[in-house]
Amino acid sequence: MQPPLSFLSLSLISTKTRASSMAERQVQIHSQRPKIGPSAAQVLAVVALVPLGAALLFLAGLTLVGSLVALAAATPLFLIFSPVLLPAAVVIGLAVFSFLVSGALGLTGLSSLSSFFDFVREARATLPGQLDRAKIRMQEMAGQVGQKTREMSQTVQSMAHEAGRT
Repeated sequence: MQPPLSFLSLSLISTKTRASSMAERQVQIHSQRPKIGPSAAQVLAVVALVPLGAALLFLAGLTLVGSLVALAAATPLFLIFSPVLLPAAVVIGLAVFSFLVSGALGLTGLSSLSSFFDFVREARATLPGQLDRAKIRMQEMAGQVGQKTREMSQTVQSMAHEAGRT
């Protein structure tokens, strides 16, 4: 017969089991990692893209310097011609704004006309059927009114006939 396991012995067993499973996981993780360096495609991409990136960065810096030099050269001209340039800029801005607004209003008008013509087209397609249904309902109603009138006239005649007897 085996002695009963105490809480301490159970916790030691579970700790050993956890430690061994963690070690197995670490071995699996390390065995799944590739032990080689970057692939040839990655090296080729770096070799091709680093000079290209450097060239583009150089061109961006050159463009920035050129823009600053042009701004420095044009600043006196802007100051001299500012009484003419400011109103011209306002006029050009208003012209562009009005052109955009007219385009937006034109598109809105075309959209409205298109939806109106679609409505008219659908109304033309469904209107004859609706008129036929309305005619049939009117005929049924006229028949019901005629029947009710006959019933009322018979009731009035019978009441008049009975009133004449008494």
